[in-house]
Amino acid sequence: MTNFKTIADGEIYGAAYEVNKSKFLAHVRHVDNEEAARDFVLTIRKKYFDATHNCSAWVLGERGDKQKSNDDGEPGGTAGNPILEAIKKNGLTNCAVVVTRYFGGIKLGAGGLIRAYSHTAALGLTAARQVQMTTFKRLALTLEYNFLATVENYLRNKKIRVTGTDYADVVTLEILLLPAQVESFLTELNDLTAANFLSEDLGDVLIPIEV
Repeated sequence: MTNFKTIADGEIYGAAYEVNKSKFLAHVRHVDNEEAARDFVLTIRKKYFDATHNCSAWVLGERGDKQKSNDDGEPGGTAGNPILEAIKKNGLTNCAVVVTRYFGGIKLGAGGLIRAYSHTAALGLTAARQVQMTTFKRLALTLEYNFLATVENYLRNKKIRVTGTDYADVVTLEILLLPAQVESFLTELNDLTAANFLSEDLGDVLIPIEV
């Protein structure tokens, strides 16, 4: 798995900017694929159907290698690309941004449009919750009950995440560790329990860490 920075899922983030009587509204959302990105853009266009332009851009993929922008009637390269560059400048992927413009009667010129769309997109991205999708190892630890209190205390002190506990004839704890932590963790746990535990690698998982 590849670690990457994105927008926290489940919410649309927004910001507004006004210059020379033109009003710009930014809307930012986490998207996992092109279909979700297109649906988001369409939703904003329907909501702001009376706007002069609804320009957009998105970046997709763990490596940010899928990119698209749309000027929606603005002069070529003055709207969609500045929005796209704002996303890239923030190092984000799986992210879509729509900037809506209500024309105020004063033309901004190509340079003015680029600055306005770039700035509005940047405001929206700043308002959004950004998270680092980070690879963790899922481990299952199986041990006797007489070691449980000691191990749980150790996990609390080390601030290691416990995502599940199964109480049966023996107890099994499911935990999350950064890959670099695994070797030293198992060594310390081995000393702590005199090797009276079993560990199973349950694979990798991406967890959002707020930045």
